[in-house]
Amino acid sequence: MSDSGSSPERSSHRVHGDESPRTGLVTSSPGRDDLAPFEDETDVLLGNDPNEEEEGEGEELFGENMEDDYRPIPHLDTYEQSVLDDQEQSDLDVETRLEAERLMEKRDRDLGLTTGRMRRGLLYDESEDDDGEPRSRRRRLAERAAEREFADDTEMIESIENLEDMKGHTVREWVTLTAPSLEIKNRFKQFLKTFCDEHGNNVYRLKIKQMCENNKQSLIVDYNNLANEHQVLAYFLPEAPAEMLKIFDEAAKEVVLSMFKNYERIAPEIHVRISELPLMEDLRSLRQLHLNQLIRTCGVVTCSTGILPQLSMVKYDCVKCRFILGPYFQGQNQELKPGSCPQCQSRGPFEINMEETLYQNYQKIKIQESPSKVAAGRLPRSKDVVLLADLVDSCKPGDEIEVTGIYRNNYDGSLNTANGFPVFATVIEANYITKQDDKMAVGNLTDEDIRMIIALSKDERIGERIVASIAPSIYGHEDIKRALALALFGGVAKDPGGKHKLRGDINILLCGDPGTAKSQFLKYVEKTALRPVFTTGQGASAVGLTAYVQRHPVTKEWTLEAGALVLADRGVCMIDEFDKMNDADRTSIHEAMEQQSISISKAGIVTSLQARCSIIAAANPIGGRYDSSLTFAENVDLTEPILSRFDILCVVRDTVDAVQDEMLARFVVNSHVKHHPGYSDESVDNQLASVNDPGIELIPQSLLKKYIIYAKDKVTPNLLNMDQDKVSKMFAALRKESMITGSIPITVRHIESMIRMSEAHARMHLREYVHEDDVNMAIRVMLESFIDTQKYSVMRNMRKSFAHYLAFKKDNNELLMFVLKQLVRDQITYHKNRYRGEPEVIEIQEDEFADKARQINIHNLVNLYESDIFANNRFKYDKARKLIIQTL
Repeated sequence: MSDSGSSPERSSHRVHGDESPRTGLVTSSPGRDDLAPFEDETDVLLGNDPNEEEEGEGEELFGENMEDDYRPIPHLDTYEQSVLDDQEQSDLDVETRLEAERLMEKRDRDLGLTTGRMRRGLLYDESEDDDGEPRSRRRRLAERAAEREFADDTEMIESIENLEDMKGHTVREWVTLTAPSLEIKNRFKQFLKTFCDEHGNNVYRLKIKQMCENNKQSLIVDYNNLANEHQVLAYFLPEAPAEMLKIFDEAAKEVVLSMFKNYERIAPEIHVRISELPLMEDLRSLRQLHLNQLIRTCGVVTCSTGILPQLSMVKYDCVKCRFILGPYFQGQNQELKPGSCPQCQSRGPFEINMEETLYQNYQKIKIQESPSKVAAGRLPRSKDVVLLADLVDSCKPGDEIEVTGIYRNNYDGSLNTANGFPVFATVIEANYITKQDDKMAVGNLTDEDIRMIIALSKDERIGERIVASIAPSIYGHEDIKRALALALFGGVAKDPGGKHKLRGDINILLCGDPGTAKSQFLKYVEKTALRPVFTTGQGASAVGLTAYVQRHPVTKEWTLEAGALVLADRGVCMIDEFDKMNDADRTSIHEAMEQQSISISKAGIVTSLQARCSIIAAANPIGGRYDSSLTFAENVDLTEPILSRFDILCVVRDTVDAVQDEMLARFVVNSHVKHHPGYSDESVDNQLASVNDPGIELIPQSLLKKYIIYAKDKVTPNLLNMDQDKVSKMFAALRKESMITGSIPITVRHIESMIRMSEAHARMHLREYVHEDDVNMAIRVMLESFIDTQKYSVMRNMRKSFAHYLAFKKDNNELLMFVLKQLVRDQITYHKNRYRGEPEVIEIQEDEFADKARQINIHNLVNLYESDIFANNRFKYDKARKLIIQTL
């Protein structure tokens, strides 16, 4: 662009008045005390003489032909039209101008125009002197120096734009340097102050407010949020966790104190806890590579020490001159001791000053691999975890936890002595702990989850849907599924006045022929219930089920180690192969099954542990198969005291039925097809659903777990409307029958069992009160449990006697099919005895079938003839001949 003859650039060379020979600035007259018009007051504050000549400074403006600079050059003294914008522009307001300058600054940063050590924001609004130092910055420092104030070192450190460039340092070295650590601190403070969710809510300001309302000192930061906002901080954090967390703690404390000035009186320290670290490591996969890294692992807490004080900041007293040495900040690995006293130069002895020394809480726990993650044939590995500050007592033995922490090593002399070479023991210094129970707690259910649960509870057939959704991969066994559903929901525990406890958990015993999926039911409950513990009779001893005493390796004191029932407190304990247990081991759980506590008096320890859990056991009968001609007590090698403690007894018989066997085989084949890796066919799903539970829509397993959690936590059914006369009459009738038949003893515990099952059934429907339907269902389940334990000859008569109760909430078609199958069975038996062979076609007179149906108060048979269950069992109705025909 060409300049005109009167351009400002040219006129700036003209000098008027008295000129300084070097600078060309206008000097003041001798009588004036103020500064020269263009002189910076910084020079005066710093004691510099502006008139003092400096070697090589300035430019000589005078010379020969000086006026030629101002001669007119017409072809240059014009503007190029291509770059000339002669349109009139309106004046900009302040906000618009500032926004435009901000956009230009951002453009220059993106183009790499702001290089060097210049801070952002200094490019346009600060002039620089020859040393690259902004004038205003020099002026501020000079003013502070004049006022004899010393500037903070951190004020003089420039921020670092490219924090990723570590200049050849390792991450640990880089983050300990002053400039990078200050930049990290500032960025993390900005993150805490400005991070917002998708709705525009400031996430961490709200978390800090909640933390301070609860007087806590832990601020939980989601690693994924940090990675999305500041990738470099998320990269440094796992590589140098100890150093980074220290910087984070300082930044978080400053943010908290900026919001609540006096919070330091309540919590002197603020700890940043890192949650949702993406990579989960198994305990057995930890190696040298993970040392001093931030890791995330999981396991079950097996034991924990008491809470001990650990030295944090130590001060020593010199015994000779009583001089106080310190403070020394104690590390985790080795003890710090002073070398000599600075006052009397003695080398000791030194004593810890108890009054001025600061301590912090310390606890060590041991976590063991979860049983589900241990490979077959391998022992579970364990690892020590150190809990500090407010993390102590955040978990107890039996909890399945996830730990995020620093994998550290410390020199262990005993290992070195035993192995003959230097060996390091490893521990995890915990930073954040979360329990699996908390993940499935009601507090973690979203509003959408609760809306779905409430809507689901209003379904008229919710009871049938829940029962059908229990173990959907197992065919049939509706009675077992109903019993397991009641056990998962449970009754209401009562403790009137703290004097007499009444349990609310329901105990179940599955007994029957091999190959009837008893163990599969237990495995399903292990995946569905809260705090499940699975064990087998052969692999569980008395102390393994209850508790045992051992010497603690650190304190050398006798300590209690929790067994399976204690670990399953407020959960479910599953015992497979219950009949294989020794009698001495089996009697050890008598107290746990009824009083739900375990009393210990060993090695000077006298205490009582809580074991509030449901017990679901599976057993095989004597000789392997159940004999229907014998009573239950004769079939099973279990004593009466332990049988009376089970609320529901489920007898599983493997009966031969050609139609049922074919449907079972089809179900199993379809199930295998569905679970094949290359499966992609929806028709098989429909077949599975129609074969197992026709007409009932299954509930997804994730929603079913949430439904159980919500019901157990929020619903406590009341017994005010309960029909007491019905329960008392039923109990009297059962007592009479049990004395006659001699199968299993009916005791007062069975009244409580009926009450618990009524409450569980009411919980299943999210009812606040126990209705008549709940009582009827409890009586039906109790009767089915009792009748199934009888001899076959007694069973038929008892089913007739109690037919009214057994028919409750049963589909008429289901009852009619049961009657029809009995008639078919009688026909097959007659044909075998008469003709020495099995018939191919069975024909049953409709009148005979109608008489049997009238005995159970069913008069309409048309619905059965038109139902799917009638056709699936290969029945046809010949209306002309009034015959029911089944093809075998």
